[in-house]
Amino acid sequence: MATDPFQLFDDWFAEAKASEPNDAEAMALATADAGGRPSVRMVLLKGHGPAGFVFYTNEESAKGAQLAANPRAALLFHWKSLRRQVRIEGPVERVAAADADAYFASRSRDSQLGAWASDQSRPLDSRATFERRFKEMQQRFEGADVPRPPHWGGYRVLPERIEFWSDRPHRLHERRLFERQDGGWCEGLLYP
Repeated sequence: MATDPFQLFDDWFAEAKASEPNDAEAMALATADAGGRPSVRMVLLKGHGPAGFVFYTNEESAKGAQLAANPRAALLFHWKSLRRQVRIEGPVERVAAADADAYFASRSRDSQLGAWASDQSRPLDSRATFERRFKEMQQRFEGADVPRPPHWGGYRVLPERIEFWSDRPHRLHERRLFERQDGGWCEGLLYP
């Protein structure tokens, strides 16, 4: 193998953080329900390395329900300024409660309160209802630390496939694919 896929990701991610105008850590997360119906949305990468790629969310959200029914996901980073993409696929596991607690504690207070106030992905009758619930959480936790809600946590995508895509003139792109095999990684190329 010519390259460690995690080192290559680190290198590309560092370049993206320097060149992307907004949210180099933004990634599309694709999940599917038990019936195979797909869904995709943007989330933020909050940790990565050989153990996997981590994001946090309301576990009772649509994505949380889908991951409970079908614990596999795909991620896509698209760094337009670099004309690069990284695709990651694999099974998903929950992060440890201590890790979720530590990350939740690092969030802004309003983000913490919003996690308590929001029934993420469920119908909302009006914005005023959400704003009222947010104010109720401000009052509830006034003068105290905001604990992590029991329905909020993190997920780790355990990569089985990582593809690095680079734009080339005339759509003659370069696609490098790393696949996990026998505890290691096998590297190959794909036609553009």
